[in-house]
Amino acid sequence: MKRICLWSGPRNISTALMYSFAQREDTQVIDEPLYGHYLRVTGTLHPGREEIMKNTNCDGNAVMKMLIDKRNNSNKVLFIKQMSHHFQQLNKDFLSQTENIFLIRDPKEVLSSLTIQLPNANVRDTGLDIQWQLYQTLKSSGASPIIIDSRELLINPESILTLLCKQLSIKFSKKMLAWKAGPIKEDGIWSKYWYQTVHKSTGFISYSAKPDLPEKLLPLYYKCLPYYENLLKNALVTKRS
Repeated sequence: MKRICLWSGPRNISTALMYSFAQREDTQVIDEPLYGHYLRVTGTLHPGREEIMKNTNCDGNAVMKMLIDKRNNSNKVLFIKQMSHHFQQLNKDFLSQTENIFLIRDPKEVLSSLTIQLPNANVRDTGLDIQWQLYQTLKSSGASPIIIDSRELLINPESILTLLCKQLSIKFSKKMLAWKAGPIKEDGIWSKYWYQTVHKSTGFISYSAKPDLPEKLLPLYYKCLPYYENLLKNALVTKRS
């Protein structure tokens, strides 16, 4: 079984990408298996905190060991949607047994939405610093992690997904481009707080630039920007006419 970890920041299109992979007949998707672990070790007050911790395994190392050991003859691919800021106090050994994708997004297009749910958000809440650290760790170990910028994916989803599948050595399927509106059975119990937009969608939405950030968010933006720019240099791109 090929195990893929998607490391994303919040308010990105990671759930849409999970829905995309869920359309593949050879793939099982897992939604944020480290969420309970993250809440336990950080004490972060996210919406639904107690419900999430009660209904998920909050031992992140045990969770990842179970997923690495998982065997399922009916599925050749295990796609694990991860939030990069959930990577807290974890053994990194499992990273050598997964294919790792980093889904990034310009913090200018994230922060206004993120701070609605998290008014006191910081760089760590965006996950960009952890994405950069994990990327460097993987590269130094000889691995070949993949970076996708959400803007590129939304502008040309078929081309980016085709290129992504080639990098992963799996066959692209046009089924990945569309899905039925509404939730999927693999959604985490936190979906009611975060997934309203994707539940209304039937595919990747067209890219549209966000308005400028309010002045009060500019200091946080400038702290996030170097991490994003370093990752963007290595992101997949396709030719556009």
